Amino acid sequence: MTTQLNDFSLDFFSLAGKVAMVTGGNTGLGQGYAVALAKAGADLFVVTHDDNWNETRELIEQEGRRVEFFQADLTNREAIKNVVTVCKEAYGHIDILVNNAGTIRRAPLLEYKQEDWDAVMEINLNAVYFLSQEVAKVMVEQKSGKIINIASMLSYQGGKFVPPYTASKHAVAGVTKSFANELAEYGLQINAIAPGYVATANTAPIRADEQRNKEILSRIPAARWASPADLMGAVVFLSSRASDYMNGHILAVDGGWLAR
Repeated sequence: MTTQLNDFSLDFFSLAGKVAMVTGGNTGLGQGYAVALAKAGADLFVVTHDDNWNETRELIEQEGRRVEFFQADLTNREAIKNVVTVCKEAYGHIDILVNNAGTIRRAPLLEYKQEDWDAVMEINLNAVYFLSQEVAKVMVEQKSGKIINIASMLSYQGGKFVPPYTASKHAVAGVTKSFANELAEYGLQINAIAPGYVATANTAPIRADEQRNKEILSRIPAARWASPADLMGAVVFLSSRASDYMNGHILAVDGGWLAR
């Protein structure tokens, strides 16, 4: 349905009545995404690999929103199906999926081990694909839904010492576009956020490297690392009615990194 100019209001950004599934939503960027969605009115289903979720629970519940946590191994196909079943049983519907869970392992290319390659690709790409596929089945029945993948600056560039991470994030961008092409006719939008350099546990090693940290900051026009809070607006936008005509898009939130 085409939106007319006088139809638009800030209610387009409201997520009241929506259910959002966020993977890796108990720390770092994932926690920021989950809290942002709660602040916009959504109830949460947070999937984690551990049970360290007390802080995230408190942050969401203080927004007056319901949250359910579920511990699962997203490298297991049956576990992925179970995640979707449990969420659907708990809430009755799934309106938003944020594929945030990811991992990174650093080593020089000539020394990189196959087991490290496999581990990174399994969580960063395969889990994204198979969970999106299962959630999309629910959303197609509903004839509505938003899937938001988490890409990276390394969806555009090569990086160093992280070959599988780079490969997986290029692939996430491609999967985003592929899903968008096939699922738009059912009323779904599939987009991705490509964060710039964010101060999280994953980036602690390179922030601790004085030379590397200086190199990175010198290229960011904003002249600082992002915080998870800098990504909160983007996830609400892509989850809301305000982004209904966006599909297959990779939204960079990078302090100007790509423009340099």
